[in-house]
Amino acid sequence: MKNKKIIHDGAQPAIEQPTGEANRINNERKPFLKVVRILFIIICSILVPLSLILFILLVVPVLKEFAPLQKTEIANIKDLKKDQNYKKQIGLLTKDIQRLSLKVNAYTSGQSYIVVNTTENRFYLYTNKKLVREGFCSSGSYTMLQTSGNKKWVFKTPKGKYWIRGKTTNPVWKRPDWSFVEEGSPIPPKDDFSRYEYGVLGDYALAIGDGYLIHGTIYKRFLGMPVTHGCVRLNDEDLKVIFNTLNIGSKVYIF
Repeated sequence: MKNKKIIHDGAQPAIEQPTGEANRINNERKPFLKVVRILFIIICSILVPLSLILFILLVVPVLKEFAPLQKTEIANIKDLKKDQNYKKQIGLLTKDIQRLSLKVNAYTSGQSYIVVNTTENRFYLYTNKKLVREGFCSSGSYTMLQTSGNKKWVFKTPKGKYWIRGKTTNPVWKRPDWSFVEEGSPIPPKDDFSRYEYGVLGDYALAIGDGYLIHGTIYKRFLGMPVTHGCVRLNDEDLKVIFNTLNIGSKVYIF
């Protein structure tokens, strides 16, 4: 039987060339794909830093909580007590504590006293070192009144350590010069009857010196705000308790 020879002519199969319609479609897709690629790059450039920031803010603190705690070695107490520097520091701290304790006791004695906070416009009444009453008050407005003659008043509550110098029931207000200047009226003589007003200071008044009083007010809606000409205003209920609790010589701390 004769062997048959298979002869290949070496020709490659023909490749179908894209038609004109296919070229047109490919050309139309290129700008779209370019826009999609640009949007993808922009989104990735935003998401990657954002993810990193969120990881630092949220994940890292959680991982730190699960991290093993570092163990600190406790020094030998017996050897530490023998150290001269340690003894010296303990001695200095002990003296400081004693000094501060004496200072605190001098300010907060067993007697009754009142503390006025002009920043928050609140008062705190203490008896036997215990807080027995607190509430809102009104203090100086820190405004300035000036006359045409360059005379001026700054309405602020004085700060520092004071004490009760006098107590009065049904007090009468003797209007100072600034009261008339403020309302645009002529200033009367010192003992003129127009200077005296009744019922505007409440039922009680406690003098702390230099004309400053702790007293009541007819403007209760302004309690808790800095609106006074320097005195400390209280409502009727708080004023009565304070008047009956504090005595002549009781301390007043204003800050």
